[in-house]
Parts: sequence; C-alpha cells; structure tokens
Amino acid sequence: MNRHDLPVLAVISVGGGIGALARYGIGHMFPVAAGHVPWSTLAINAIGCFLIGVLMVLITEVWSAHRLLRPFLGVGILGGFTTFSTYTNEIRALFAAGDAVVAMVYLAGTLLAALLAVIAGVALARAVTGTVIEKGAVDA
Repeated sequence: MNRHDLPVLAVISVGGGIGALARYGIGHMFPVAAGHVPWSTLAINAIGCFLIGVLMVLITEVWSAHRLLRPFLGVGILGGFTTFSTYTNEIRALFAAGDAVVAMVYLAGTLLAALLAVIAGVALARAVTGTVIEKGAVDA
C-alpha cells in the first residue's frame, strides 16, 4: 500500500461507519420477528441498491466527481448500509428453524428487489438529470 491509498481507505472507513450506524438504527427500530420475512433488512438492501443506482449515474454520467466521492458514498456509506451478510444469515436461520418457504421467498424476493431497485435508481437519475447513454456505449 502506498500513501496515495490512505485517503481512500480513510473515506471508506468513515463512510462505512456512517452507513453501518444507519443500518443498525433501522434494524432496531424495526426488529425481525422469528419465522417471518426480515422486512427491515430487505428494505435496507433495496433502498441501498436504489441509491447505488442513482449514485453511479451521477458520478459517471453527470458529475466530474472528486476521486474520493465514489469510495466515500458508494463503498463506504452505501456499502456499510446494505447488508447482504445479514441477509444470508437470516436465510440460514429461517432454514434452521424449519421455515423453508419463508427462507426461499426471502432469498428470491431480496435479490429481485435489489436488482429492480438498482434499475429504478439508474432510470430515475437519468430521467431527472436528462442524461441518456449513447447506443454505441451500450454495444461496446
């Protein structure tokens, strides 16, 4: 590692702490009932994915972003906020408790919600900012 990497690691660390605190707070405000879909984790992951879609459009198609913005917001805050490790633990716990149907619905539902959220975030950001990707850029 060189000194050039230290600011990047610092903003990721600070952003990750902020995102994890937000996730922790939401998780405590809306605790998960045993044997039920963990709605708070699903919502956290979908919201985080939506915001990642918006962020990627803004910093790649709209703004000339500072080199630390993407690591701070994307990897740090949104990476700390989304929690796919908790998601997998919750699926495991649902299976262990004999709630296979709930586990499978949660597994598939979260993946679908996350993917649709990213697509919606990208589409909304492009619509609001008036940006469009050129056909040649997609085909390349």
